[in-house]
Amino acid sequence: MYRSLLLLSLLMYSTFIVGQNMTNEKLEEIFTQKVDTISGYPGYWEMIHKDRQLLCITDANHNRMRIISPIVKTSVLDKNLLLDALTANFHSALDVKYAISKDVLWSVFIHPLKELSEVEAQSALDQVANAASNFGTTFSSTEMIFGGTSTNKEKPSPPTPPIKKEQLNKKL
Repeated sequence: MYRSLLLLSLLMYSTFIVGQNMTNEKLEEIFTQKVDTISGYPGYWEMIHKDRQLLCITDANHNRMRIISPIVKTSVLDKNLLLDALTANFHSALDVKYAISKDVLWSVFIHPLKELSEVEAQSALDQVANAASNFGTTFSSTEMIFGGTSTNKEKPSPPTPPIKKEQLNKKL
């Protein structure tokens, strides 16, 4: 029994010491295997995944990375959609969040680079694409939703004014 506990302790300790040690090179390999198209260079990639434009930006010196997808210009959003996006950040966006930068609403995944695992990187690609695609309907990054309600008490409807398809998922 003592021997088993000692072995288990050593195994657990070794996983904490080793860490993930993600690098730009490993990320590029993961992305290349998972996405439809990819271009760029280590630390900055533009990708198409699930018919969505995604960008990944890393800063190895500061141990940061983010995967983002533009959704829509903020000028076409109404207050209720923005409140729904904030509610989704708590309930249905999970590891991804909705955020605004430079008058654009984005789907965003932010994580320390070195500690990122391969499984987390693959999941992040899916979640960013899903949250961007599901904005205005389920606001969900996965099939799992923890609760929360829309400000729209009836069925989900398009925002006023409607977001035109050509406004979504284009280079902004």
